[in-house]
Amino acid sequence: MAKRDYYDILGVQRDATQDKIKSAYRALARKYHPDVNKASDATEKFREATEAYEVLSDPDKRKAYDQFGHAGVSGGAPRAGAPGGGRTWGYSPGGRGVRFEDVFGGGESAFMGMGLDEILEQLGGMGRRRRSGGRAATRRGADLQYDLTLDFMAAVRGTTTSVRLRHNGQSQTVSVKIPPGVREGSKIRLRGKGRSGPGGSGDLYIVTHIRPHPYFRRDANDIIVEVPISITEAALGAKVDVPTIDGMTQVTVPPGSASSRKLRLRGRGVAPVGGGKRGDQYVVLKIVPPETVSDEGRALLEQFDDVETFEPRANVPWT
Repeated sequence: MAKRDYYDILGVQRDATQDKIKSAYRALARKYHPDVNKASDATEKFREATEAYEVLSDPDKRKAYDQFGHAGVSGGAPRAGAPGGGRTWGYSPGGRGVRFEDVFGGGESAFMGMGLDEILEQLGGMGRRRRSGGRAATRRGADLQYDLTLDFMAAVRGTTTSVRLRHNGQSQTVSVKIPPGVREGSKIRLRGKGRSGPGGSGDLYIVTHIRPHPYFRRDANDIIVEVPISITEAALGAKVDVPTIDGMTQVTVPPGSASSRKLRLRGRGVAPVGGGKRGDQYVVLKIVPPETVSDEGRALLEQFDDVETFEPRANVPWT
């Protein structure tokens, strides 16, 4: 894709003064800087505006751009000593000699690594915040991430634990309160517990990972547990003790229950993070036949089969 004209990017005329160029870039920085704009294309628009400004704000770069276009500021312009002749545009900020390729070779702009306040200060404008003494706010330290593995029930009920961090060559123990209901990949933010910096410390993000439970399974805020029942309990119905995250309870298995039938226990699931209505628990029935049958039991089952006319495959699609 062809690169856009730098003057069009900044929205200025080709004869714009340096003040107008600076003012235009300042407005675009305020609009698209990642500190204030979280849109998916904001960073790219900020990068584009920054590239345009850093060329047009420098007299030598701007002269090269005006004569050769983008080729003049990308190493593609004719160079002295090259076949066909040409010129090499010099650039020496602060009196330091810098090669053309060093300036325009695609390296990351200094502004791209600055916070918005720092950029506005460099441009001579007012930052969004001022510290004592009139200087713009200095960048804070970096955020940190810590992966924390929790037992299933600790995640459901909430807990308090300690994590040991090591950064900048130092160790730090941080107490972390885990709210009830966290899930795989939940993030808990601890303000000011990240890396320290001149403008304050960054934040610490605790990312939770959950160990599987021996028999509970979580689906959103619902709890699912599979409960074995006998053929007799399935056919005749029964009262069966089942586990919940709050302890044991009793459910009624209706007569004629098929395997995989779900019994719903309202409000016995997980409370969402931050509070709210709890989910439900689903008891999934699993009919388990005996592995061995005595002679007497076999006779009774055969008698049952003779007496009852039940046909389990009466409604299958292949009959």
